[in-house]
Amino acid sequence: MQQLFEHIYSSPIGRIKIVADIECIHALTFIEDAEPSSNTEGIESPAIIHQCIDELIDYFNGSRTQFTVPIHQSGTEFQQKVWKELYEVPYAKTMSYGELAKKLGAPKVIRAAASANGKNKIAIIVPCHRIIGSDRNLTGYAWGLSRKKWLLQHEFRIGLGVQTLFA
Repeated sequence: MQQLFEHIYSSPIGRIKIVADIECIHALTFIEDAEPSSNTEGIESPAIIHQCIDELIDYFNGSRTQFTVPIHQSGTEFQQKVWKELYEVPYAKTMSYGELAKKLGAPKVIRAAASANGKNKIAIIVPCHRIIGSDRNLTGYAWGLSRKKWLLQHEFRIGLGVQTLFA
């Protein structure tokens, strides 16, 4: 097993813990301010973490709509299918949980798809924030609805020029 490295990146909507080996990102999760930073003093972060941070900076600055940093997260075959579909949702677009289930070829697996969506550990890059309720309202986000709202409004402002998406 390869060594994993951690780095904390301070984004406009909170601190993000990046976990990677030398080849790919394994997790990108928001952490609360009370959570201690990893002790990484004196440890050189691999280039993949620097690439991820550069891409996040570009995303938050509005100059990146797609990520190229390699990613990998472990999960069941079904979870992998869901995460692949999430990855395909275009920037500044949303999809309902029902639409996600239909894309998976099984319209009745809405709850299972929602559960797999919630287990995504690579926030922003695997854009689970782009999945909304069938009534087009914000529902569920592991890192808080205020972050989900911010991310969607950021993307709609940059991608479509829409100033306010959700009240």
